[in-house]
Amino acid sequence: MKTGNEILQNINLLKSRVEPAVRLMGMRLEALESGYARVSMTVKPEHLNFHGMAFGGIIMSLADHAFGYAANTLAYPSVASQFNMHFLEGAREGETLTAECRVVKNGRRISVSDIRVTNEQGKLIALATGTTVPVRSRPGSGESVNKPVGE
Repeated sequence: MKTGNEILQNINLLKSRVEPAVRLMGMRLEALESGYARVSMTVKPEHLNFHGMAFGGIIMSLADHAFGYAANTLAYPSVASQFNMHFLEGAREGETLTAECRVVKNGRRISVSDIRVTNEQGKLIALATGTTVPVRSRPGSGESVNKPVGE
């Protein structure tokens, strides 16, 4: 089990990194705590599908980003092994979408998370669940290769 200091180190590390795709899509990290993340973005014209609504992959990317942040606060580094999304409502250009992720089960071998995407009125746009598995650090990552997973 992670100590409070290790979780804080993970949070600080995650806050210091911005993925190029996240920057490209205009996502913003709004909150990051142990097992929790909130990420938002405004739907832009380039995010729309041929129906004039936010492309599902954009909504999924927002949810996935919150999922990655939340899961990695507890077990760093972790990667997704499963992600499932239900699209409940469309999102339109100009709407601000917020993805909130909570880790509901954090185990040694897997963690399971619940992700909700809402608009600024609080309308539920999508629901998702995701599973992560901890992985060992790779050479060149700047982290100890010999560090046991989960420690």
